[in-house]
Amino acid sequence: MSKTIALVSCVKSKLPGPMPAGEIYCSTWFKKASAYAKSFADGWYILSAKYYVLDPTEVIEEYNLTLKTMRKAEKLAWSYHVLQQIQNFTNPGDHLIILAGNDYRKYLTQPLKELGFTFEIPMEGLRQGEQMMWLTQQLEESK
Repeated sequence: MSKTIALVSCVKSKLPGPMPAGEIYCSTWFKKASAYAKSFADGWYILSAKYYVLDPTEVIEEYNLTLKTMRKAEKLAWSYHVLQQIQNFTNPGDHLIILAGNDYRKYLTQPLKELGFTFEIPMEGLRQGEQMMWLTQQLEESK
């Protein structure tokens, strides 16, 4: 039986660690995106520039790294590691909800298709403020 897994990108705003990954990221966007993931998926994970894929309960330290400043080769290497990790907790046919910007998904989507996953990028094309409004609306409607 297939399941739905949400992937939420990390954010710059972090609390000092160590603490669980699901708590260390403290931006309003991350809090709303993770709440959405918890409401609309069977499980969720964090796409981290440093740690690749994190279980929200995994304890980590604060860090300062982003894919935005990485060169293409570094982004490709990061994506390769992420794809390897995703296969540890998913099966082909699972559905992924990707709540992440283009830098985090650019080199993931085609390989995910080739591996047999379906996915959606519900906030694709929305600017930051529009994403916040969309997340707020979805969370309100799910109550």
